[in-house]
Amino acid sequence: MTEDIFVGGGGEGHLAPQRLLLRYANRHGLVAGATGTGKTVTLQVLAEGLSSAGVPVFLTDVKGDLAGLALPGSEAAGPHRAFVERAAKIGMDLVYRGFPVTFWDIYGQAGHPVRTTVAEMGPLLLSRLLDLSEAQEGVLTVAFRLADEEGLPLVDLRDLQAMLAFVAGNASTVSARYGLVTPASVGAIQRRLLVLESEGGALLFGEPALELADLMQVAPDGMGRIGILAADRLMQSPRLYATFLLWLMSELFEELPEVGDAEKPKLVLFFDEAHLLFDDAPKALLDKIEQVARLIRSKGVGIFFITQRPGDVPGDILAQLGNRVQHALRAFTAKDQKDLRQAAETYRPNPRFATDEAIRDVGTGEAVTSFLEPKGVPGMVERTLIRPPASQLGPISPEERAEVMRGSPVAGKYDRLLDRDTAFERLAARTAAATGATEAAPAPDDEREFSRGQRYGGPSSRQTGSSGRRSDSVAEAFAKSFARQIGSRAGREIVRGVLGTLFRRR
Repeated sequence: MTEDIFVGGGGEGHLAPQRLLLRYANRHGLVAGATGTGKTVTLQVLAEGLSSAGVPVFLTDVKGDLAGLALPGSEAAGPHRAFVERAAKIGMDLVYRGFPVTFWDIYGQAGHPVRTTVAEMGPLLLSRLLDLSEAQEGVLTVAFRLADEEGLPLVDLRDLQAMLAFVAGNASTVSARYGLVTPASVGAIQRRLLVLESEGGALLFGEPALELADLMQVAPDGMGRIGILAADRLMQSPRLYATFLLWLMSELFEELPEVGDAEKPKLVLFFDEAHLLFDDAPKALLDKIEQVARLIRSKGVGIFFITQRPGDVPGDILAQLGNRVQHALRAFTAKDQKDLRQAAETYRPNPRFATDEAIRDVGTGEAVTSFLEPKGVPGMVERTLIRPPASQLGPISPEERAEVMRGSPVAGKYDRLLDRDTAFERLAARTAAATGATEAAPAPDDEREFSRGQRYGGPSSRQTGSSGRRSDSVAEAFAKSFARQIGSRAGREIVRGVLGTLFRRR
């Protein structure tokens, strides 16, 4: 069985091969460097190596040029002629081949649709997506809590909008139970939802939702499938891009079982433009991201962050990235020089050269690398010529993409959007029932009280004793309904995980 991945050979006459040990691929990694220094080729090479070893891969394609993984390379292409020379220099026998690829796209155009539900996203990540204030996040959390307790599934944005309208219409009763909920906060959230909808974000929410098992498939020939998320259009909404990646990481953390020290990962993720995950994120969210990154490796999941500067990744998370490929950093300003020195200080030094000078001087296709050695010890930094990819470099034609999608194992599974009975439909039914009952009510006072009760979907609270007095107020009826639901949900209560997503007990 393959135990490592050949990443490249040494530069400047040093031909020691640089390899990523599979058993440490779940210790996470970093691919950094300025634009045009070869990060994309490095990402492609790592994905190929993992796939060849039977490890599924999921990566984001922000420029549209990673689709070539699906097709074999060719010496007829200009860049590949240079690759032949590089392969000969590092002693590699370059054989061209394509890899099993599944294309994904939140917008459903350049790949199979990717969806989750509002409930699975959770209030914390959704609040970040909508850039809500702390008070508005609290109101959104109340809406989620109430939806869980009232049995109102939140699937798409229409469900959430209906739930927020429900909360605003019953603000006084909800506030008495959960704390202050103001119509102004609800209105602000609704406006943010409209903006998200206008940017196409509504397409992320719906059913059928993505099954994580479809990201972890192995082809019949034993190669790991490479999932490629088309992110070129998605990058126009960077907060949506970042929130989706955080949701994916959280879902994997919550759902996958512990595997301990496995011989190879169950899945490796490559997140390009990784700085977007951390930009403007509140400290509470950064702490939880750090926690997930630290613990997810025990689930057999490795994460590689691709960014321009190591400083784009928070220090506590950067410290967990044991496998590193550092392409050139240019030092044109005083800040650039400081970043260069800080990047060099994170490597185990090599007495043969100065690390900061090597990071500054390496050429395109060359990098400074450090991979974990046996027993998890960081390897000494080396100048490395990254090996050429076996697959096509660059984008593929729309016809070739369509052909790959037709042969995908998930072809047709997510194409049709489902619309089942969820919060929107159930609240609409309650409103219709309340309206009909109101028209039949004989007295104005009773009519108002009955309508209020029906808006909560419970009994009318018009039961009277011998004295003619109503037995329950609206608040009391709501409290009793709440108590009944707590009892009926014993042992199967909805649990939200570390990033606020649903933890679905299997």
